[in-house]
Amino acid sequence: MNFIEVIILSFVEGLTEYLPISSTGHLIIVSHFLQIKDQNFLNSFNIIIQFGAILSVLVVYFEKFKWDPEFYKKLLVSFLPAVVLGLLFKSKIEALLDSVLVVAWALVAGGILLILSDFFFKEKNQDQKRSFAQLTVAQCLGIGFFQCFAFIPGVSRSAATILAGLGFGLSKKDAAEYSFFLAVPTLTAAAGYKSLPLVKTINMSQAGALALGIFLSFLFALAAVRFFIALVSRYGFKHFGIYRILLGVFLIFMESR
Repeated sequence: MNFIEVIILSFVEGLTEYLPISSTGHLIIVSHFLQIKDQNFLNSFNIIIQFGAILSVLVVYFEKFKWDPEFYKKLLVSFLPAVVLGLLFKSKIEALLDSVLVVAWALVAGGILLILSDFFFKEKNQDQKRSFAQLTVAQCLGIGFFQCFAFIPGVSRSAATILAGLGFGLSKKDAAEYSFFLAVPTLTAAAGYKSLPLVKTINMSQAGALALGIFLSFLFALAAVRFFIALVSRYGFKHFGIYRILLGVFLIFMESR
């Protein structure tokens, strides 16, 4: 993997990890078009640089992650469905990861839902909206089950959890932030679980590319988190929905040629 490829993949991971447009889907698309020869290292790289994106949320929301048993209990409840279903359907999930067409259709479907969310979840009665601190344990579990739709590449973990949060009465800002918080245990567990067997296969020359990838992913994710909250608070999710649909339709057209 050369320097330019490291920058491109790190940019895609960092920018898309917390936006409702699917980081996994975008990495599959970009990797497909880059045609990187060393697929084993590419898979390792795409997994390990997620740690940079995870760190960005801890930096931006440092105060939120100070010890609060209730906060961590809710995160744990939301996190558990992904652990159970992820282990049960591991082989089926992995079989979907090479399909650009699956990503394309998931992008279109998710895009339609994001556009509709701006019509169904109006912010007129902002004072009546729940904060994530008011979520019940059952609602946290529900968000956790919605997160599992992101096992389908192209769905977007962020989009699934945000839509669930909106459905349970959260404001757009709080739904987005809860999605960020839930990403920390979910991505840490997934990246850690997948990274352990891969570490033995990495040589010293590849370690430099990984270190740079983690750092760049952190910087790009930091910018994306701040940009996303500002954009969502003002304009909602429809722009992300339009982008998803256009990209999905383009990919369907390209794959059908």
